Amino acid sequence: MLDDFSKKFIMSTAPFVIERVYDSPLDKVWDAITNVQKMREWYFDLPAFEARVGFTFSFRGKGSKGEEYVHLCEVVEVVELKKLSYTWKYEGYPGNSTVSFELFPEGAKTRVKLTHAGLDSFPQNTPDFAVSSFAAGWNEIIGSSLKKYLEKI
Repeated sequence: MLDDFSKKFIMSTAPFVIERVYDSPLDKVWDAITNVQKMREWYFDLPAFEARVGFTFSFRGKGSKGEEYVHLCEVVEVVELKKLSYTWKYEGYPGNSTVSFELFPEGAKTRVKLTHAGLDSFPQNTPDFAVSSFAAGWNEIIGSSLKKYLEKI
C-alpha cells in the first residue's frame, strides 16, 4: 500500500499518454506528423520542421491568460513510419520534457500513441504547466485537430 507522498510522487512524475485510432493508413499519418506544411494545418504554425535527429525548431503558443510561450524543441529520435520524438521546453522557464508519437498499423487504420514525459520538470506554480493543461491541449490536438485533418485528406 502506498502512502500519500508516494502516490503524489508517482502521479506527478508519470508521463501523460493519449492514444487514438484514425481511419487513415500509416503513411498518411506519418506524413501528417512530419511534413511541416501539413503540420501547420492541425498542429502549430511551425516556421520549419524536419524529421531528422538533431533538427531544432521553435514555435509560439498562447497561455490561458494570453501569455506567449516560446517552445524550444529538438528532434531526438526518428524511426521511419514508427516513432518521432523531440524535446519540449520553454524559453525563460526551467524544465525539459519529451514528446513522442508512436504509430501502429491496425489494418487500414493507424493507432497513434502520444507520450509527453517530464511534465513535472516545469514550474508547478504556473497553471499553464499543470498536467491538466497539457492533457486538455493534447486531447484537443490529438483527439480533435489531427482527426479532423486526417478525415479531410
